Amino acid sequence: MQDTADLERALRAAGLRVTRPRLAVLDAVRQEPHLDAKTLLAAARSRLGAVSHQAVYDVLHALVAAGLVRRIQPEGSDARYEARVGDNHHHLVCRDCGAIADVDCAIGAAPCLTPSVDGGYVVDEAEVLFWGRCPACAAGRPPAHRTAQEGTS
Repeated sequence: MQDTADLERALRAAGLRVTRPRLAVLDAVRQEPHLDAKTLLAAARSRLGAVSHQAVYDVLHALVAAGLVRRIQPEGSDARYEARVGDNHHHLVCRDCGAIADVDCAIGAAPCLTPSVDGGYVVDEAEVLFWGRCPACAAGRPPAHRTAQEGTS
């Protein structure tokens, strides 16, 4: 578990009350990015004992709204959550096992890509998903570390 004081400071700085479920979920997201809500529920329960599905969904909603956590949802997948926020990075998604990896901005700073026609919008972010096969799947072997985040939920 990360330093509890650091997690508490992050929650307070974002204007959120410090609660045990928020600490547990934020810690889990920071420990392993791209987890789905089901896996985060299991992680929270391993830290706290009993916690409801609804409590974890409420915590995730609050963390996303406060900007502490980013929600991504590749097509055909459950939503995933990560603590890497504010840098407009992109993602690689494996078509076979569902593994997700971070990719830095394609060109320069955010939004790092511009649309050919912006229709008057002031673009400040580009969300890009690169699809392919992870090294393990491309080699025809299952990933060495397959977690619930890498399944096709």
